[in-house]
Amino acid sequence: MQANGLDLSLFQFDFDLTFAAFFLNADKTIYGRFGTRSDQKDAMREMSMEGFAKALEGALQIHSRFPSNRKTLAGKRGPTSRYRVPELFPSLKGRFAAKLSKQQPARSCMHCHMVGAAMRKVYRSSRKPIPEDVLFPWPLPSVVGLRLDPKQMATVKEVARGSAAERAGLRSGDQLLSLSGQPLLSIADVQWVLHRTRATDRVSARVRRGTRELDVELALKPGWRSGGDISWRTTTWDLRRMATGGLVLEDLADAQRLKTKLGTRNLALLVKHVGQYGEHAVAKRAGFQKGDIIVEVPGLRGRSSETDYLARILASKMRGDSMMIGVLRRGRRLELRLRLQ
Repeated sequence: MQANGLDLSLFQFDFDLTFAAFFLNADKTIYGRFGTRSDQKDAMREMSMEGFAKALEGALQIHSRFPSNRKTLAGKRGPTSRYRVPELFPSLKGRFAAKLSKQQPARSCMHCHMVGAAMRKVYRSSRKPIPEDVLFPWPLPSVVGLRLDPKQMATVKEVARGSAAERAGLRSGDQLLSLSGQPLLSIADVQWVLHRTRATDRVSARVRRGTRELDVELALKPGWRSGGDISWRTTTWDLRRMATGGLVLEDLADAQRLKTKLGTRNLALLVKHVGQYGEHAVAKRAGFQKGDIIVEVPGLRGRSSETDYLARILASKMRGDSMMIGVLRRGRRLELRLRLQ
């Protein structure tokens, strides 16, 4: 996928994907979206050709009722983008043209993830916290307790216990016909509604259960969006530059915690990788090493993931700030100062 010259007011999708499709009317009315991802290595975990075929059939059904159903489709288009095309973002301006160069097609190709990273840089460069919906974009259905069947059209496969979905009464086998009044063709359509949902909100759903149709409501609690994992995203590489100085972190496994006597409830983030070049080598120059275990971070309490670390630091520390981080290295406790970017 390449993003040169992309109309950002029309084509709004998850910029960390390797495949995304829009179902459009000739007048640019959006019928639906297709394409999702939840893992760095397996791009097809939440997608299938069967699911794509069903989404196509569903789009044709929506088209057969157009334009009488135009109002139900209005929410599928987002607000006008601040930057009309990616080339106008401050961090991308002057680096790319609207069209690929025939002489250097690879170098002139703007990758979609660059657009997602540029959106975050707008805030970071201005010394402002990155908004939660920009830091945690396109929430997967799992954040509300749903796992959808990739071979079906927005159909529930599993419901997590104690989740918003369970409290709403959703069950395995339910087909989600609409969310917030919008017809659904795929997991991506569910993500679009969640992406556009406020921090605390109630999301109405129309469900087909067997031969019946019923209405349910998802009640979302504060912070629901940050329950997702962003460590798999390509755009998170730039967040690591900002918040870790180029470190890749992983929650220390229980077996290793027992060996180091850190306990299962304490902060223990293993340094899996240390960046070696440029702004990704800030942590290296500060003295961090692969295999270090981070045990103390300002404002971070208890067992935490890399995502938790990024969210906390990017919300509380601005560019140019510095902080002391407690590290365990071969049984010895160290204090290292890290400057934020």
